[in-house]
Amino acid sequence: MSRPQPDSLSLKEIFRQSGPSGKTALILSTWFGAGLFPVVSGTFGSLAAVPLVLVLQYAGLWYHLFILAAVTCAAIWASDLTHKLMDRKDPKEVVIDEVAGFLLTMLLLPSSWLALGLGFFAFRFFDILKPFPIRQAERIKGGLGIVLDDLLAGVYAYASVRIILWGLG
Repeated sequence: MSRPQPDSLSLKEIFRQSGPSGKTALILSTWFGAGLFPVVSGTFGSLAAVPLVLVLQYAGLWYHLFILAAVTCAAIWASDLTHKLMDRKDPKEVVIDEVAGFLLTMLLLPSSWLALGLGFFAFRFFDILKPFPIRQAERIKGGLGIVLDDLLAGVYAYASVRIILWGLG
């Protein structure tokens, strides 16, 4: 495993100096580069998850559950290693946590463009606003803390979209 790097090194330098596990963690944690956008990287990370969500909505519940579990485990590992490599608590470039949270949001929602749009905006809303206990989850150290707040935002977003869809009838 590579050593933590000072902030003065660019992500490109950290990638170059990392071993295979560090490179893998950086690729996954940035969700294949979606987290490298200079602004609103979390929104781009969530957008980059849309194709996966669309495929999973038609693949079925068990596939969605399996991929959600796999992405969540990968997110915890990759986020933990990336934050150590970058020597920052919750690097903005890490967006795999948004992918896991958005996958959770969409898990049991109907397959429709309305549900997808509502799910996306509700997830981003709760991920940014961070109502109780989401903000408190950020205090947990390492990859688990980085991912847990997004999973909780996914739960809030799911519940909100369910209520909206129920109200629309």
